[in-house]
Amino acid sequence: MVQPNIKHLEFVQSVITRMNTNSFQIKGWTITIVAALLAIFSSTKNELFILVSLLPVIIFWLLDTYYLTQERKFRGLYNDIAGVTENPKDIKEYEMRPDLYVGGKYSYFDVFKSPTILWLYLPLFLFLVGAYVYINDCF
Repeated sequence: MVQPNIKHLEFVQSVITRMNTNSFQIKGWTITIVAALLAIFSSTKNELFILVSLLPVIIFWLLDTYYLTQERKFRGLYNDIAGVTENPKDIKEYEMRPDLYVGGKYSYFDVFKSPTILWLYLPLFLFLVGAYVYINDCF
């Protein structure tokens, strides 16, 4: 078995860490912006702020999905370099090729519906829609 290049693994791990940090910050910004818009709504009673708060939820949901997709691809790359997968892809030394990982758990849609994404954004989205419907008696 060929010994993996430790420096190459460190490079890939730093990218994974950066993607994870971005994802965490996006979640924080989502909560902060939605809370701020709901605070403005509570002081103005203008239900438009509830609808406006849906926009950052949707945008950050899509952006967070992108970062988690990239993170999964780099984890696949890391595992192939480390030689811990059954059928590793042929990765040259210091090559960073996340484009080799497509479909399945690496697909955007699969990540979009993953628990780490879905359990934050879907309830928040449904809460905001429900609040808007309740306030406007849209039944």
